[in-house]
Amino acid sequence: MNETVDAFHRGGFHVVQPKGTGHRSGIDAMLLASMVNATGPVTVADLGAGAGAAGLAVASRLPQARVLLVERSSLMVDYARKTLDLPHNARLAERVKVLEADVTLTGKARVAAGLADELYDHAIMNPPFNDPGDRSTPDVLKAEAHAMSEGLFESWIKTAGAIVRPGGQLSLISRPQSIADIIAACGRRFGGLEITVVHPRPGEDATRLLVTAIKGSRARLVFRAPLFLHGKEGHGFTAEADDLNNGRMAYARRTTRRR
Repeated sequence: MNETVDAFHRGGFHVVQPKGTGHRSGIDAMLLASMVNATGPVTVADLGAGAGAAGLAVASRLPQARVLLVERSSLMVDYARKTLDLPHNARLAERVKVLEADVTLTGKARVAAGLADELYDHAIMNPPFNDPGDRSTPDVLKAEAHAMSEGLFESWIKTAGAIVRPGGQLSLISRPQSIADIIAACGRRFGGLEITVVHPRPGEDATRLLVTAIKGSRARLVFRAPLFLHGKEGHGFTAEADDLNNGRMAYARRTTRRR
């Protein structure tokens, strides 16, 4: 299978990715990683990690972060391991581990697979978000990575709620159409939701949602100011989007107090 070695964070780390099949990471993964904000040691579980771009972006920006890449596909797990074996990523490899496991496992099966209860400060996820009714692809690996199944957010967020410590943070990126499912799945598990709609540029409809929430919080939902990736003209990123994409800043929560 053809593959590429792609640089992120302006060459801060590299990711081995399949070419022509499966899921290839880009700015979505970098925005997801930017939502982890910490000043000291922090543990992060990247659920559905693929080749590991988001998890490695966290480790690259936060020198005391320890990251677990959780991925079901054995092929993508191989890419994640190839990624960690790259000499350029040697400074990150000792703080990043790979676990081949299904995010939707529950109870004893989940724990036996290596996802223990209340062990992580953060869970991050970029779950498949294409509607099953959208145009399908003959690429099975890409379909698995992109096509949403029924109850997906409920099962993924249930796992996040189990493995994150009380007061820990859930962060995810998805399509705006999934907002109701996300809020329902957070339910009593996660509160204090902060939601940002992401627009390609001013005057264009939003294409993504950034969501953070705190386990056990009873704070009310907050809609944050929108995030624009590009200006009205041209294809360059805005200064904020460029900083987030290249690991120069975190997209920190507006409220940090746990309630």
